[in-house]
Amino acid sequence: MITLDIQGHIAHIKLDRPEKLNAMNWDFWQGMPGIIDKVNADFNVRAAVLYGEGKAFSVGLDVFDVIPRLGVTGTGPDGERQRKLHQIIRDMQWTATCVERCRVPVIAAVTGMCLGGAIDLITACDLRVASKDAVFGVRETKMAIVADIGTLQRLPRVIAPGIARELVYTGRDFDANYAAQIGLVNTVFQDRDDAINGALAIAEEIAANAPLAVQGSKQVMNESSSRDIDRELEYVATWNAAHLMSQDLGHAIECFATKTTPNFQGK
Repeated sequence: MITLDIQGHIAHIKLDRPEKLNAMNWDFWQGMPGIIDKVNADFNVRAAVLYGEGKAFSVGLDVFDVIPRLGVTGTGPDGERQRKLHQIIRDMQWTATCVERCRVPVIAAVTGMCLGGAIDLITACDLRVASKDAVFGVRETKMAIVADIGTLQRLPRVIAPGIARELVYTGRDFDANYAAQIGLVNTVFQDRDDAINGALAIAEEIAANAPLAVQGSKQVMNESSSRDIDRELEYVATWNAAHLMSQDLGHAIECFATKTTPNFQGK
């Protein structure tokens, strides 16, 4: 699902499941922390670029691979099921948080679709660029889920909180130009190659600076929000451990599979 290629001072981190539009399967959630560990351990690396192979950055959570592993089926109270779900959510949160806490700056080059869990991932990056064809969407409310991997914590710190709330509550998709307008991405490039090359050019510019100063600057800027984000992630993990299992969630998954429009009942 993820490949790492270190070229000079730059780490290329690639989501590499193009046949599934880089949907985030269990291998992704288990594998990203190890990739970041390798980047952190190589002190020759001074910056990283994250991008997707093929037509999409990522369409987000692989529902059919991950949801069955969460143990959200069943009826009635079950403390052990809720405890395990809480731990799984916390482990999945680290998949995004480890990117945020990476020793070096991480630049996301977003091309094609960037939906749901992919927003969690790019908001954990230091900055983002996009190709003209990029499409973004915080889709969780359309799937009867409270986003719990980091979007609700980080997106309002990247863009205006009111805009973040609108995008979360509506779940609507938006294009690269709007993403630039609201400050989610720094620059919009013509196509995929230009976006990746643009991200690499920024990475090279960063890598030319004093590495300890760059990395220290990142740590200092992260410190202002890291404790609040950690507390908020624990809160949403506890919330979803109690509330994720719902009739609406089962209905949403069924509609997703059949490509029909859900009719949520709030149950």
